[in-house]
Amino acid sequence: IEKTLPKGVYINPVVERSELVGKTTFTVAENLILGCLIVIFIVVLLLGNWRSGLVVASVIPLCLLFALSFMNIFNIDANLMSLGAIDFGIIIDGAVIIVEFIAFQIAQKSNQLVQLTPEKRQLEIDQITFKSASKMMNSAIFGQLIILIVFIPILSLSGVEGKMFKPMALTFSFALLGAMLLCFTYVPVAASLFLKPKEENPNSLSKRIINKLNSWYLPVINWALFNTKKVMYGVAGLFVLTMVLFSTMGGEFIPTLDEGDFVIQPVLKTGTSLSKTIEITTKIEQIILKNFPEVSQVVSRIGAAEVPTDPMSMEESDIIVKLKPKSDCTAIEKQIPAMEIEFTQPIEMRFNELISGSRSDVAVKIYGEDLEILAQKASEIEEKIKNIKGASDVIIEKTEGLPQMFVSYNRTSIAKYGLNIADINDMISLSFAGKVVGNIFEGEKRFDMVIRLNKNNRTGIDDLKNLNISTPDGQQIPLSEIAEVIYTEGPAKISRDNTNRRIIVGINVRNRDLQSVVDDVKQIIDTQIKIPTGYRVEYGGQFENLQSAKARLLIAVPIALLLIFILLHFAFDSVKEAAMVYSAIPLSAVGGILFLWIRNLPFSISAGVGFIALFGIAVLNGIVLIEHFKELKQQGITDINQRIIKGTTDRLRPVLLTALAAALGFLPMAISASAGAEVQRPLATVVIGGLFTATLLTMIVLPVLYKVLDTKETKKAKFKLHKSSVVIALLFVSIFTAKAQNTNELDDLIALGLKNNVQLKSEQQNVLKAENDQKNVFNFDKTTIYYSYDENNIAPNNLPLKVYGIQQNFAFPTLYLAQKKQLENQTNLAKINEQLLQNKIKANITKSYYQIVYWNALEKKYQKLDSLYQNFAKASARRFELGESNYLEKITAQAKAKQIETKRLQIKNDLQIAYKNIKTTIETTEISIKNDELILLKDTNFEELKTLYN
Repeated sequence: IEKTLPKGVYINPVVERSELVGKTTFTVAENLILGCLIVIFIVVLLLGNWRSGLVVASVIPLCLLFALSFMNIFNIDANLMSLGAIDFGIIIDGAVIIVEFIAFQIAQKSNQLVQLTPEKRQLEIDQITFKSASKMMNSAIFGQLIILIVFIPILSLSGVEGKMFKPMALTFSFALLGAMLLCFTYVPVAASLFLKPKEENPNSLSKRIINKLNSWYLPVINWALFNTKKVMYGVAGLFVLTMVLFSTMGGEFIPTLDEGDFVIQPVLKTGTSLSKTIEITTKIEQIILKNFPEVSQVVSRIGAAEVPTDPMSMEESDIIVKLKPKSDCTAIEKQIPAMEIEFTQPIEMRFNELISGSRSDVAVKIYGEDLEILAQKASEIEEKIKNIKGASDVIIEKTEGLPQMFVSYNRTSIAKYGLNIADINDMISLSFAGKVVGNIFEGEKRFDMVIRLNKNNRTGIDDLKNLNISTPDGQQIPLSEIAEVIYTEGPAKISRDNTNRRIIVGINVRNRDLQSVVDDVKQIIDTQIKIPTGYRVEYGGQFENLQSAKARLLIAVPIALLLIFILLHFAFDSVKEAAMVYSAIPLSAVGGILFLWIRNLPFSISAGVGFIALFGIAVLNGIVLIEHFKELKQQGITDINQRIIKGTTDRLRPVLLTALAAALGFLPMAISASAGAEVQRPLATVVIGGLFTATLLTMIVLPVLYKVLDTKETKKAKFKLHKSSVVIALLFVSIFTAKAQNTNELDDLIALGLKNNVQLKSEQQNVLKAENDQKNVFNFDKTTIYYSYDENNIAPNNLPLKVYGIQQNFAFPTLYLAQKKQLENQTNLAKINEQLLQNKIKANITKSYYQIVYWNALEKKYQKLDSLYQNFAKASARRFELGESNYLEKITAQAKAKQIETKRLQIKNDLQIAYKNIKTTIETTEISIKNDELILLKDTNFEELKTLYN
């Protein structure tokens, strides 16, 4: 590209950030490689078996591949936070627990295994691996699940902090998911194939280290078991002391990234011309290049680009200094006096400016109406806070002091000469600013022809005073005859936030944490600065991001801690044992806070993320230890001291393995001095310090806590009637009473609808008819008794023979059974139709009822909105009359108010329709509407109902 550019034109290498990206990429790769090697070394060293170590180490590249695959699927970039914060020691904790126990079991049975044939030996090893892995899977998987859960607060972050830390949480979660899948599948298989039956060499380095640690540990745990109260009080005191220490620590959003280059921002007097700004910035460039050999290049930028994403006036400029090593430029202020200078870094400057509109770390925003009062209060604040420790480059936003030539017309003189103000304004504009009077064509090209005074005749206020104005009678009079022309100062810039005028006092923080500086600034402003009524002060910049992230974490972290406790309860099925393991969380926080204090690092969101990750890791060792105590108890070791000593010595190696692997995996990140390491350092420091104390306290305090709680019998809770209990009970009663009232009202409406529905009455009659028919299925026809004379038979008395008879008709028996079945079906069908109709009526009434409730609530909401927007429209119209806003704001407010009003009327109409629908559904006149509320009338005659309805 440079070869194709014209002579004298070159590409500015300062603005591209490939060098910084390369440095941070190297930091990421360095931390990953060194962390991986340290973890492998620790695992092989403490396991004492290079085969076991390599099986565990082989999980690392597989988990990384799994994480990279999901990063590609979810479009997560590989950067300083997403990959730089991965700790392979945490990821392989589950595999370490499983492989260590498998290796221990195989070593215990090595004498029997070596005597078997290869086929039988492999089958036996497979059985040992299966049983051992199944036994330790609960601890491993629950520990990794808990680590996954603690990343939920990080995923809840939003804004800038969310964009920074969400990729880290997602990448870490992907790697942990891969580790969990490998623990289920790959790790047991690899252990079965590669681990060989071999007795552990008592003289091996690993065995000697563990024996030495045991020799140091046993006296300590013995003393702790016989001094339980001292241990508990000591730990409680240490925790309280640490919390007090934490309250004195400062805070910042994220540590400042050392970009390698920096930006000087000279703030010149308001109204400085472009030529003067170029002259001063050129002088600054010459001073820097002359006095500082570390500087490789200096580039100045003045004004705004064609697309004004970064608007700047002519007196504002950016001087970008590209360095070889680090440097300082305080000599500039001495060589160019009467000029405010602000030092920052290119990315940091743009970052702060996008957040709050200020390039400084902290933006003290003063809101109000009067620009003079805003400028006055900003000057008072600057004077008071400039001597605060850590507050440097205190700069006030330039909102006033712009030199102006002010023309005040004498309307009497203008009328006397027969002139009008519009023509005079056009003449002034044409003479000094220029005016298009035509077009010039050169082939296909067209140019505007602009006329204005010669440059020599528009240099100062005298040229404006002596500007000749033509009168209607052909005379030429100077402008000073009809107007007063004077120098004044006007507003240089009017800045707004959410339609409110504001001015910013910018503060850069150096050699101190952000939170402490802001606290001091707040105290001074609250106690020494009198803010008028209607004016307010807010704090923006990185401090605003810090407050936002802390507020979100205060909600998300307790939820994650509650989820951890629930998972622990699932793991142990005991609240007591879950609480014992849960104690590792505050114990781990002790170390994290102490290590931050020792390294003089303030609390930041990066450190907060470290605490979140630490809490998940800390409980893993507790799970392993408590599970082993329970197993020893089941084996018949009833003496609790003996059980604790055996359990802790048995689990010393896996506990140290998981803790050291996780802690030392972060060691390169904690001590790195490469580019980008500043952001990772607090996170790594918290995890290392927390795991250091958590391991010590877990191996000492947790057994003591287990002894105290295990020897105490669980007592049933006794509940006493307390005032607060009564208040809570009354609160619940009131809630359920209100709910019951709503339910009773709806039940009354449904009962009324079922009572009055004509179709339902018809269905009920059909059911009664079907039931009666079913009862009469075996009813026979009436018996007939007859009496007659048989003319064909003559009695002895020569009279016809008398015939007597009884007649009864019967159908075939199976016919009655068939008819009975048919009538039963008809009865069931009638009942089903009746039930369906009832359900339909209930559904329609319920739907109509809740539509009324919904529209009623919505109508009340829009009634409030209508009132607010009507007031807003009136206020906008008044502001437009006073000239404080434009016409667009006025008509926008009026249109919004009209839109809300229309919506409210529409909702009111929908509410009336809903009322009519429920009356139609219930088919009664016992429902009325009064003051837009549904009223169910009982025992009311028609005349009263008619009067109320009308």
